[in-house]
Amino acid sequence: MVVWHGGKSIAAHSVFQPVLRLPRRVRSFLNEPQRQSRICEMNPKTKREPVLQLPKRVEHLLATLHRIYKDEGEHQAQKVIVNSKLRVKEDREGEFDRDYQEMFYGHSVYLDVPEGLYPTPSLERINLQERIKSDINGIKNISNEYISAVFIELEEVEDRDWRMESDVLLPRQRTTTPETAKRIWGSRGFRVFLSHKDTVKMEATRLKEGLALFGISAFVAHKDIRPTKEWQEVIENALASMDALVALLTEEFHGSDWTDQEVGYALGRGVPVISVKRGKSPYGFIAKFQALSCKWDDTPLQLAKLLIAQPRMLNCYIEALPACPGFDEGNLLSQLFPHIDELSTSQIERLMAANNEHRQLRESFGFSGEKPSLYGQGLAFHLSRITGKKFTRNETGEIEMENE
Repeated sequence: MVVWHGGKSIAAHSVFQPVLRLPRRVRSFLNEPQRQSRICEMNPKTKREPVLQLPKRVEHLLATLHRIYKDEGEHQAQKVIVNSKLRVKEDREGEFDRDYQEMFYGHSVYLDVPEGLYPTPSLERINLQERIKSDINGIKNISNEYISAVFIELEEVEDRDWRMESDVLLPRQRTTTPETAKRIWGSRGFRVFLSHKDTVKMEATRLKEGLALFGISAFVAHKDIRPTKEWQEVIENALASMDALVALLTEEFHGSDWTDQEVGYALGRGVPVISVKRGKSPYGFIAKFQALSCKWDDTPLQLAKLLIAQPRMLNCYIEALPACPGFDEGNLLSQLFPHIDELSTSQIERLMAANNEHRQLRESFGFSGEKPSLYGQGLAFHLSRITGKKFTRNETGEIEMENE
């Protein structure tokens, strides 16, 4: 004898057990193979996870809809489903239908579309969502699963993308802390990164020392990076905090793994770039920038003449004047006067104080103007030229401004 138990036929025990005679409709329901396999899923009290099929088939159904919309000339709907990123939120709880004695599962479909395809106004979007939902449900072949809602949403874009496309984004710069910058550059000076090959490291070191007279703090990788430091990190911090870059263009410059990147970093930041020709002419993007062709010994002065046009460089130059060690250096410092075209009241006062309080400057020919054919016409002359006011030297060499 065969007995129905739990939807399955099993052999009867040796002891006779009476069998409840079920109505024909219920017996037919239980005998269907698909129904039998879903008995546990249809029971709202069961704790087994349902075996869902529709979420995995939505992509295939959208492909079918694409062909239907194409044939029907529904171009907007076609573009939305083709260019969307699909997300399906599964309904794993379901709802038990007492009439059908079956569990039904309604899933939500999300179509993330690019901004250009996002339907506006909202009524148009709502109508398209309902259309797609209805069409998916119309072509699916799974009886107890359906699409309960379709949501068309804006595709999530990385913040960097829309900011870049805004045309108002300022260049992003690496942040260097004041403590780090001080370790690299010292506490004072206009910061100049010297990009060079190892073959001229001794010349680069002498150039660094020569630039210091004019208030320029130069960075030379082989000299300024301690062996215990992560050298690439230090170089990147120097590039991020420099005020200008000087490229020492030797024959091997372009063959370096780093020099071209250093120049590119400077161009990206928009800081001044100056090339010094040492056997190789400027190339690529740096070809359009200023280039020097001079001897190594003349390079510090020639660079300072070009850089003095930078407002921060002018302040650093004035700040460095009191440290002038002698008359010859005073003559050298005065060579920048003709290249200064504008001064603030504070800068004028500081220049006058540097001259009046320091003998090495005041009595040098370049500051006094006593040998104009060799060292120029002096500080008083250039102060008058720049400001349009009258500046003179008194008997002790101090500079005074005449009252109007």
